[in-house]
Amino acid sequence: MAALPNGIRHLPSYLDRPAQERLVEAIRKVVSEAPLYVPAMPGTGKPMSVRMTNCGSLGWVTDKQRGYRYQPTHPVTGKPWPAIPAQLIELWESLAGYPKEPQACLVNFYSDDARMGLHQDRDEQDLAAPVLSISLGNTCLFRVGGLDRMDRTGSFKLQSGDIVLLGGQGRLAFHGVDKIYPATSTLLKNGGRINLTLRRVT
Repeated sequence: MAALPNGIRHLPSYLDRPAQERLVEAIRKVVSEAPLYVPAMPGTGKPMSVRMTNCGSLGWVTDKQRGYRYQPTHPVTGKPWPAIPAQLIELWESLAGYPKEPQACLVNFYSDDARMGLHQDRDEQDLAAPVLSISLGNTCLFRVGGLDRMDRTGSFKLQSGDIVLLGGQGRLAFHGVDKIYPATSTLLKNGGRINLTLRRVT
């Protein structure tokens, strides 16, 4: 797309291959403590097509009964989320332009047939802080619009190592993932895509 909405920044190839590999290793350790699980949509209980987990003092979860929320424990194991890896804290400090540290890092794993519908990240109390999003693995087609679901949208590809910041006027922009392009990266041994989103919640 020609131009991004105000406050949204795309930083292509921000992480080189060694940095990506270190991050994948750190996320493997997170997943060993806080296993990936399949979240459910509020109300309907329909399973989402991504698997997810979190790290940080809070984690974003959703289920049929209680809907979207942040909580300090994994919904399956009941254990506290593991700490956010130092490499992610450093990225936040370098790019977010915000004085407080992130409290949550949502880890989404997309298989090659997974999608993410248009949505806003609006379950946080602190909307002055940006959302920092890191792509690892296969390329995806990322869609972004305006502050209303019916606003015009545009799409662009996110490759492994790309970073997107949603801040300012773009903090509540609708966005989603239209498709995953299989076999576009050799970073993850079994394919797929990992997306990490750092958030300040309170």
